Amino acid sequence: MTSLGDPDRSFVASTALQQRLHGLVPGGAHTYARGADQYPEGMAPVIARGEGAHVYDVDGNRYVEYGMGLRSVTLGHAHPPVVEAVVEAARTGVSFSRPSVYELRAAESFLEQVPGADMVKFAKNGSDVTTAAVRLARAATGRDLVALCRTQPFFSTDDWFIGTTEMDAGIPASQRDLTVAFDYDDLGSVERLLERHPGRVACVLLEAATGTAEPSPGFLEGLRALADRDGFVLVFDEIITGMRWSRHGAQGVYGVTPDLSTWGKALGNGFAVSALAGRRELMELGGLRTDAARTFLLSTTHGPETTGLAAQLAVAEAYRERDVVGVMERQGRRLADGANAAAESLGIAGSFAVVGRPSCQVFVTRDDLGRPSQEFRTLFLQEMLLRGVLGQSFVISAAHTDEDVDRTVEAVGEALTVYAKALAAGTCAGLLRGRPVAPALRRFAAPRRIPGPATG
Repeated sequence: MTSLGDPDRSFVASTALQQRLHGLVPGGAHTYARGADQYPEGMAPVIARGEGAHVYDVDGNRYVEYGMGLRSVTLGHAHPPVVEAVVEAARTGVSFSRPSVYELRAAESFLEQVPGADMVKFAKNGSDVTTAAVRLARAATGRDLVALCRTQPFFSTDDWFIGTTEMDAGIPASQRDLTVAFDYDDLGSVERLLERHPGRVACVLLEAATGTAEPSPGFLEGLRALADRDGFVLVFDEIITGMRWSRHGAQGVYGVTPDLSTWGKALGNGFAVSALAGRRELMELGGLRTDAARTFLLSTTHGPETTGLAAQLAVAEAYRERDVVGVMERQGRRLADGANAAAESLGIAGSFAVVGRPSCQVFVTRDDLGRPSQEFRTLFLQEMLLRGVLGQSFVISAAHTDEDVDRTVEAVGEALTVYAKALAAGTCAGLLRGRPVAPALRRFAAPRRIPGPATG
């Protein structure tokens, strides 16, 4: 088995399986962010198993992993208490024709965790619960427009959001026209939006914070005041921030309570469970205790599956027993400090930096002219993979040990030595093995290759 520090890694088996996947699965993966086009060419590992902060690919390579299941794993892969809870639930039956006791237990546990919410509805993914929040807001207000934050990358796979991206093929203009946008941390842009569309905005939807953007004092409070004054529904997308900012979500950190919030990812430590939570008078529009026209809120066969809810209960217990967020923040700071010191020592701090909230960090890659660069990003990913670190980001988990972080910082220093050579040359040509990575949400699939040296 290849050790973490071996630069002569083979990806032969992974590449062969990836080609088979391309023949069977559109895009070769079930999530665009997991696609082979997001990794250096011929270096997209196919994972065989994971444990804690490490994963192993089909070639026998071992990696310290970051990103952790697209931010969904905070306790570490195959965390024993979660796995045991899921296995126990599976042995009692997974899906029934009536609610199981897991639904009650999970609802009580979740609502204790999110004190600003009165009711919760569980599902399997973030897109479904976020779209349910939009539908509920439209039903409650009688309005049609959805206002979302234009600088935040993803809210749902459904038409109301995907129609705002470059991958809008197949989505009618009538759907695209019902979504409008504002700028993060700019209350004036929201106010101007409301002025342009008086009485039409059903909800304002955003992440209260992101890995790289914290709200200025008064911004979230201002949104809450605008919602109370104008009548729109304020929705916080806590799919990422919930369980990474705190067990109570970003709303618990910033002290602003939305009308609705959507949760997922780390809620089950990678097991499929998501949640829509909110005020009773809104949530009951999809229930049986209302005289209003009922809203088709969420009705899913697999939403109350016992295994997902058992995972949620086990994760909640882990967060009560241990300061999981505190561990991630401490280890994330150690990683950022070490990586940024390495860049500083090489004189390239203006071209490479680890930024963001310590529990949810990303790395910034720029070229020799200071421009954001996919080519230089790919070069960094390539060199980190060769040194046993896998990750499109530095999103960490509570399973990352001091040894994992120290090894990662060492790999960063070595990778940035190569990065610095490319900066000095003004090109990655000759150092990058294949085409650069590309944005996951783009209009055309064709990869772009990095240009080679000019020939006469």
